[in-house]
Amino acid sequence: DGNFYPSIIINGQEWMQQNLAVTKYRNGEPIPTGLSNTTWQSTTSGAYAIYNNDAANNILYGKLYNWYTCVDARQLCPVGWHVPDNYEWSLLGNAFGGSSAAGGALKTDGTVEEGTSLWYAPNTGATNSSGFSGTPSYGRSFTGQFNGVTGNAGIWWSFSEIGVGEAWVR
Repeated sequence: DGNFYPSIIINGQEWMQQNLAVTKYRNGEPIPTGLSNTTWQSTTSGAYAIYNNDAANNILYGKLYNWYTCVDARQLCPVGWHVPDNYEWSLLGNAFGGSSAAGGALKTDGTVEEGTSLWYAPNTGATNSSGFSGTPSYGRSFTGQFNGVTGNAGIWWSFSEIGVGEAWVR
């Protein structure tokens, strides 16, 4: 899609410093979007959405991919990249004292040009000392509903399955 992704090395691993923003698989085939809640719930194919179907959220929070997009053989990520597995996420968290302690080191203070924060106050411990620059972006549930409110949490896929069609998230 012609996107450029700045990256950083943390604990021997290279990580993107912004959310993935592709609309096509690696082979050039388009990833479906614009699915209704019912279609999102019943699909077993890859798809993406924009939070609350609001184009402004694409700029602030990025795209929300379903699990099937992450494991599609056509590859979601650009050449040289992949959806991290649970072990890789653990290594990232362990570099900053474990997953429960790593949040502040991994999340940006969230300040955008207009001077507002993407994270809800108080954004306690948000140092981004890792350079990872995590921003809030929640998700779209299996039922098609947009989960929670962006600003409360950042959730990222893992390639590691828990069960059929379910994966670890961080």
